[in-house]
Amino acid sequence: MSWKYRANATLEGLTGYTLTRRLRKEPPKPPPPKPPLELQRLPGDTVRPPVDPVHDRLLREPAFLLSSVRSGSTLLRVMLNSHSQVHSPIETHFRRITIGLGTDPVRQAMEALGHTHSDIEHIVWDRMLHRELTRSGKPVLVEKTPSNVFVWRRLATCWPDARFIFLLRHPMSIVQSWHEADPEKRPMEEAVPRTMSYMTYLEEARTHLDGLTMRYEDLVADPEAELRRLCLFLGLEWEPGMLTYGNKDHGGFVKGIGDWRDKIRTGTVVAGRPLPTPDEVPEALHEICRKWEYLS
Repeated sequence: MSWKYRANATLEGLTGYTLTRRLRKEPPKPPPPKPPLELQRLPGDTVRPPVDPVHDRLLREPAFLLSSVRSGSTLLRVMLNSHSQVHSPIETHFRRITIGLGTDPVRQAMEALGHTHSDIEHIVWDRMLHRELTRSGKPVLVEKTPSNVFVWRRLATCWPDARFIFLLRHPMSIVQSWHEADPEKRPMEEAVPRTMSYMTYLEEARTHLDGLTMRYEDLVADPEAELRRLCLFLGLEWEPGMLTYGNKDHGGFVKGIGDWRDKIRTGTVVAGRPLPTPDEVPEALHEICRKWEYLS
């Protein structure tokens, strides 16, 4: 029997009380630190069309090529960029460009001037793309970054006069191509869910926006006919030089800002892979295949 037990027993017998250790109170956890001002968005931020279209936008009727990854968008880009009137740059990922307002006075000033946080970002996006276009000396911009499908609403809001080109490809071919581009880092079991996110948003955009729908399979089978159709949509004359894109400089074919594989480096249109048979298409792709008319 320990001395503490004996002492407590004696004390309880004499007084009716026992000694207990007072639990130490844990200090309250400090609240999580606020992010720095430059990472905080202005309160009441809303995505809206240009408040002053004449002065808020330099770009007029920009065109956006919306597609999933691994759909042939780089091929279509360089063919467009081979046109004397079209500038189609590398993937700019401009939607990731944001702005930081790092002091209270600048935040106060922007609100007093009537800007939302998104308004200011839109002005920066527009200025950056307009710079690319004017440097090219061409009048028409066609921007293609596959992740733009996730912000199609914002693109249509930022540029109300934007034009949209929707590039489809057989969903199973997209899955296979995504996996084959980097088999170790892109295992096949991840290929369907990763690419389906692009396809889902692309179909959503195609449903809600006016534009021209093209198919990769048609583009590589009869590029002249498809490019003539695209030129008509953009209000341009067809130019045969669009077929020989390898004769022109389109920037480097570098992973992260476009296709980088051998097929695109040939400089000419290469036939597409054979279409998968229906029994090769997993159940998860059936609905999108039907919507895109690759399955009945």
